[in-house]
Amino acid sequence: MPKQPELFPPMSVDGVDDVLIIGGGLAGLFCALKLAPRPVTVLAAAPIGTGASSAWAQAGIAAAVMPGDTIEKHLEDTLVAGAGIVDEAIARLMVSEASDRIHDLLEYGVPFDRDLEGHLEASREAAHSERRVVGVQGDRAGKAIMETLITQVNNTPSVRVLEGYVVEELLCEGSKVIGLLARPDRGTAPFRLHLRANAIVMASGGTGHLFEVTTNPSEARGGGCGMAARAGAVIADPEFVQFHPTAINVGLDPAPLATEALRGEGCTLHNDAGERFMLDVHKDAELAPRDIVARSIFREVKAGRGAWLDCREAVGEHFEAEFPTVYGYCMKAGIDPVKNMIPVIPAAHYHMGGILTDADGRSSIDGLYACGEVSSTGAHGANRLASNSLLEAVVFAARIAEHISGQLPSPIFGQMIERSAPGDSSHVDPVPLPELRKIMAGSVGVSRTADDLKGAVSDIVKLEQANTAPRFGNALTTAKLMAVAALRREESRGGHFREDFPEAKDDFAHRTFITLAEANDVAAELAGENA
Repeated sequence: MPKQPELFPPMSVDGVDDVLIIGGGLAGLFCALKLAPRPVTVLAAAPIGTGASSAWAQAGIAAAVMPGDTIEKHLEDTLVAGAGIVDEAIARLMVSEASDRIHDLLEYGVPFDRDLEGHLEASREAAHSERRVVGVQGDRAGKAIMETLITQVNNTPSVRVLEGYVVEELLCEGSKVIGLLARPDRGTAPFRLHLRANAIVMASGGTGHLFEVTTNPSEARGGGCGMAARAGAVIADPEFVQFHPTAINVGLDPAPLATEALRGEGCTLHNDAGERFMLDVHKDAELAPRDIVARSIFREVKAGRGAWLDCREAVGEHFEAEFPTVYGYCMKAGIDPVKNMIPVIPAAHYHMGGILTDADGRSSIDGLYACGEVSSTGAHGANRLASNSLLEAVVFAARIAEHISGQLPSPIFGQMIERSAPGDSSHVDPVPLPELRKIMAGSVGVSRTADDLKGAVSDIVKLEQANTAPRFGNALTTAKLMAVAALRREESRGGHFREDFPEAKDDFAHRTFITLAEANDVAAELAGENA
């Protein structure tokens, strides 16, 4: 079993806000703004926006706002992409509230693309039947949205931001969360902050940095999911990881992303021999669901044939103007996408699993809410429809704010306690993180087998037994939940592909719900088999 960190004696007490939001990405900031004028404290490991995957999102937000598109069409595309396990009621709620949330963002000042008459413009992405992805300058949606929300947060007196703090542990009494422990992310300060709260919103992001190749920032290592699991929360669908098919393969960590919108504009995939291999894989070729495209590229790369995205004809001379972010990535790597094809590789991009929540963002722990990628509402099922992630973040962040305001109409102040730990250095990133990323990429990646997954669970447990750092412990917990759930799902569905069970099975046409205790039981059984 993993070692538990000691609780340090209190040193001082002060007053703080009664709602704490963990995470400075889109979900966290949108929730804070929706809670205004209620006092809120946002804790972020990095300066708000810089450590969040949402700031790197290129395409935009999916919403049925264009003529001819409907909520029903958006729902149907979401259900199809989710491969049979989408919670239809949740998905319907999400797509029904999409237009309202787009208009919220417009009111905040997000400069979504418009035509000459001032109407919203939208692009089409993989597995969408209509053009419904509302963006900013082709590939700047995430950056523009975050810049706008950060400005709004900085101008909102009710929102206090504590930057540079990593939350390491949730504190509970019985079935209710009562506070958290956080530590300065960098430096040598030997203390942790103990913040008490009446409600905590987990918006800490995803898990991409648990894998060797990812499009996610280094902060996205599954800490929030692991923390909640260690506090007793139910985790849903942790085996379902979406690997973005077209990360730019130039050896960078994180890997820069070549947006899905490029394939929506007609760009094509080829191997070293120039063969357009997706034509033989799926009727929609490059616009097939992401899991299919990712596995196809993975096979080409693994077989030594390479994979390249050809934008020369479909975008050509307009590349810099229409996709400035991707153009900048390419040019910095010495690739001119106007003249040359772009080398691509699948990369861990989005986690469909996370903390199980209901329609109001409530977890199985009283007082603990979750939104954004750290949550699992059921809206994505086994495979997220492109650009539904930012939509889910704002829809459920708003619903959480509404629920908290209804349940706690008057702010009740909690306490901040500084806990000292002389000489303690467990806040430093541990050396084994690269080892964990190698384990996850090799055994819990694009393609999986029972033997590989059993080995991953065993290796993760060994890392847990040697670990003393709470932050790394949370990452290990999330990794173990992902591996165990993938081992138990003996089929292939959506983002989860088993080489030894390559077909979907009716017996598994349901979501996964798992606790840390259950994952530990599986790990113990495997240890017994190997003894």
